[in-house]
Amino acid sequence: MGSSLSNMSEGNGGVNGEGPGLGDIPESCVACVFTYLTPPEICNLARLNRAFRNAASSDSVWEKKLPRNYLDLLPFIPPQRRLSPHKKDIYALLSRPLPFDQGTKEVWIDRVTGRVCMSISAKGMSITGIEDRRYWNWIPTEESRFNVVAYLQQIWWFEVDGVVKFPFPPGIYTLSFRLHLGRFSKNKLGRRVCNFEHTHGWDLKPVSFQLSTSDDQNASSDCFLDETVQDDINGNHKRGCWVDYTVGEFIVCESEPVTEVRFSMKQIDCTHSKGGLCVDSVFIIPTDLKACKRNGVLK
Repeated sequence: MGSSLSNMSEGNGGVNGEGPGLGDIPESCVACVFTYLTPPEICNLARLNRAFRNAASSDSVWEKKLPRNYLDLLPFIPPQRRLSPHKKDIYALLSRPLPFDQGTKEVWIDRVTGRVCMSISAKGMSITGIEDRRYWNWIPTEESRFNVVAYLQQIWWFEVDGVVKFPFPPGIYTLSFRLHLGRFSKNKLGRRVCNFEHTHGWDLKPVSFQLSTSDDQNASSDCFLDETVQDDINGNHKRGCWVDYTVGEFIVCESEPVTEVRFSMKQIDCTHSKGGLCVDSVFIIPTDLKACKRNGVLK
């Protein structure tokens, strides 16, 4: 199969020089077929011959892959990188994380689907007591896309809030918090180790997660962050692992007006303290894309 494609790729005859080859297909027809393929598939086929390579650079192909409101995303690209007007180059730039709000938030499009995704750092949220080193510390780490996480040692009133205003393209989105029970580090041998000295209180009362939007959508969920006994039974160990806690979904019908999303997590029962938790970020991902990644369809 591979040799057959190789023989046919430059046209002027198929296998053994008989019949048409791939190189004889009009570029416009190739471009039409490309509109039904994913960007990685298009880039792979672009290596076959000149017609495929030219079609793979066509603005008509890549405009269909870009988000419908991609023009709203262009201001997030640094001016020094926004040099080419070609849609393929714009797609490539948008598929890399683009920081904004002083680097506390990132937006990008998924390389395969072109869907808009976002992540918000703990530094872009309002955290009760974050300035008091008795309660919270900032830990530099390569395990976060923002290279830093907030670590809670101990507190009675636990509350984290955030807000983002953004021209999300129409679709259904899922918002989730990325959390980690225990403090992690590397030992002298470079191995990852976790310390649960401060981890307590998360099995007594659930944490309340909430989100609301500017068009009056609301979602909430409650979850015990530390259910060690039940987790052992189910073979699902939360301690020492990064876990995504889903808050809920919201729907965007139009990019204008800009959608404002407010989100929070809290455990404000002051009858007991809680601690030993790392807060990394919040993710806003298209719901069907998140499901595909969870099921291993997309990487």
